[in-house]
Amino acid sequence: DWKDIQLAPGIKREYVLQGDFIENQENLIFYGGVGTGKTFLSTLISINTIKKKGKKVKFYTAAALVNALLEANEKGSLGKFLKQIEKLDLLVIDELGYIPLHKQGAELLFQIISMCYEAKSIIVTTNLQFGQWNNVFGDPILTEAVIDRLIHHSHLIIFKGDSHRYKDSISLNQ
Repeated sequence: DWKDIQLAPGIKREYVLQGDFIENQENLIFYGGVGTGKTFLSTLISINTIKKKGKKVKFYTAAALVNALLEANEKGSLGKFLKQIEKLDLLVIDELGYIPLHKQGAELLFQIISMCYEAKSIIVTTNLQFGQWNNVFGDPILTEAVIDRLIHHSHLIIFKGDSHRYKDSISLNQ
């Protein structure tokens, strides 16, 4: 149901769904409230691009990605982990903003975003406006650098309306 999804000017639903943005190393930023379909759509795009285009995709929550980066760094295998990310066509970072990041984790996430910049596509799902991202990254300069790289070559897609889970729970109780 696309009635509560506002696409960026100049892009069509099929461009998003089929992952055509990946060919141009463009990013998608999904912004909206909890339960509005951001994760669902990013999963659907991921599956479509794997099945129909043979693209390499990895899906992480922001917290899981940061934890994996911290663990790889601690074990001395960060270089290997970064090489795996470099092989991807699309990296999905889900739920950015739900949990503030540890300083080192924020810096490692910035490293991933910088590495992907103009080389591969990223989908970020978030419920925070850009002005609130400093609460996640904890450093205004780092936050500005992350946002700068993500929004360049990017399409903002806004998810409006109520939580689908909330609507489903209400309809079950009637």
